[in-house]
Amino acid sequence: MSRVALLGATGTIGRATAQALVDAGHDVVAFVRRDPAGPLPGITMRRADPADPVSLVRDGFAGEAFDAVVSCMASRTGVARDAWAVDHKAHNHVLAEARKAGAQHFVLLSAICVQKPHLAFQQAKLAFEAELIASGLRYSIVRPTAFFKSLSGQIERVRQGKAFLLFGDGALTACKPISNRDLAAYIAGCLTEPERWNKVLPIGGPGPAINPREQGEALFALTGMPQKFRSVPPGFLGGIASVLGLAARLIPPLATKAELARIGHYYATQSMLVLDPKTDRYDAAQTPETGTDTLFDHYRRILSGEAAPDARGDHAVF
Repeated sequence: MSRVALLGATGTIGRATAQALVDAGHDVVAFVRRDPAGPLPGITMRRADPADPVSLVRDGFAGEAFDAVVSCMASRTGVARDAWAVDHKAHNHVLAEARKAGAQHFVLLSAICVQKPHLAFQQAKLAFEAELIASGLRYSIVRPTAFFKSLSGQIERVRQGKAFLLFGDGALTACKPISNRDLAAYIAGCLTEPERWNKVLPIGGPGPAINPREQGEALFALTGMPQKFRSVPPGFLGGIASVLGLAARLIPPLATKAELARIGHYYATQSMLVLDPKTDRYDAAQTPETGTDTLFDHYRRILSGEAAPDARGDHAVF
């Protein structure tokens, strides 16, 4: 049993991780910036803002000892200002206070897309990863592939008889989707599994890797609707990003929309798999797997009403 400070407990992955930590027998204290949408059984909740060093010290760590920190905290939009404030600076505040609190282990939820850091949030995450590695604390940096919720945005379109939208032929990208539950169990396991210590850990759900066309085909089969695909040129979002970027020179608020379009273009053209540094190509075989939940089982649960789709919030780019 460890005393764990948990960041990001109000997010979908954070809530699942809180439950996984409790199930593993840990004493969990969650630092939250806002009240959670529902109860978190077995968790001690503290209102503390990691972006505010005073609040973090006074309201979060509160002069108490902790064995470990687990962070599922991430910027909500991914735009530059938000990313550097949360993915980098706030995490640095937490790291400094974790050391003072006696923590021996820091588990960080990062993202597999930082392998090709074209975007501000990827650069911010990588900057903190490097600082965590250099800190001397035992670390586990978890880089998951695509989440179920990010691949569930077209369920209602298909159910209504609309076309499933693809970029190009729908085979440009692939991933090994991972469920909240399986990822949470993997994160919690980092505290007790020595083979996950002092490592960067790419992780996917159970294979095989699937592409967007295969996701659409599965949805049509599950709903009984005739297959209907609509292709969007891969450069569509890139073009929008370029136009908005130019317009932002005159209308600064458009810079945020330009960055969101760049994020959308990135995910439309890059696979969420391990990048082989020798070939500079994504490799499904090199992408580790964990858990038992599959994306298509998730689709079945939503379509049957057994589960509700997760809110996609600021990340609902498409």
